[in-house]
Order: sequence, then C-alpha cells, then structure tokens
Amino acid sequence: MLTTLRRMFWLALLGGAGYAAWTAWQRRTDEPPAAPEWPPLDPSPPAASADHPPVGDHQSANPANPAETTEATWVEPVDGACPEGYPIKANDNSGIFHVPGGRFYDRTVPERCYADAADAEADGYRRAKA
Repeated sequence: MLTTLRRMFWLALLGGAGYAAWTAWQRRTDEPPAAPEWPPLDPSPPAASADHPPVGDHQSANPANPAETTEATWVEPVDGACPEGYPIKANDNSGIFHVPGGRFYDRTVPERCYADAADAEADGYRRAKA
C-alpha cells in the first residue's frame, strides 16, 4: 500500500513537471501578442453647450432661457474665509457644504462660498450631516 502511494506521488510530480515544461515551451515558441492600438488623443477640449457651461464658470445657466445667465452663484474665499453675504462653505474634496451653526462649520476651510444652500446643491454638493 505504501509503495503504491509513493509511486502515485512520483507519477503526479513527474506529470506536473512535464506539464510545466510543455507550457514553458509553448510560450517560448508562440509569437508575443501585438500591442493594443490606441486611437490618437484629441488635444482640443470639448465645446461648451448651454446645458453644460465650461469648467470653472462662475455663472449658472437659466433653465427657462439658456442664452440668459444669472449673476455668480459662488465666490472664491478671501484669506481662507467666506466674504459677507456668502456664508455657505463648500469643500471640493468631500463634495460637502457647511452652513453657519453646523458642527464643523468653524473648522472648515472653504474652497467655494455660496449665498444659499440651494446654489450649493445645484452645483452638486450635499449638505453636511449633523
């Protein structure tokens, strides 16, 4: 019984070594796969439409009349603080905006300042939870 097990072990070991040698030989003789062909890069940026203003545009389109724009919905912070009249602090990294009196409002460093929460939500930010 023990002899049979040893023979089966060596047979399996030789079979595995033979298979490994055969696959290595096949890889050696096969041609390497061709490199993928990528389409050329288009250096021109996409054109802005009425529905999607260019990135960094401080004006929002009026949904009733796309040709008409409203005044700026957000302003840049001044010396790390929001100017008067724009108390809502928005953070681009987290996509969250903070309102005065909120839990983390005082320690939030704003990247954008909004006049009201609806403007921040319209730009894709969500209100801080708690």
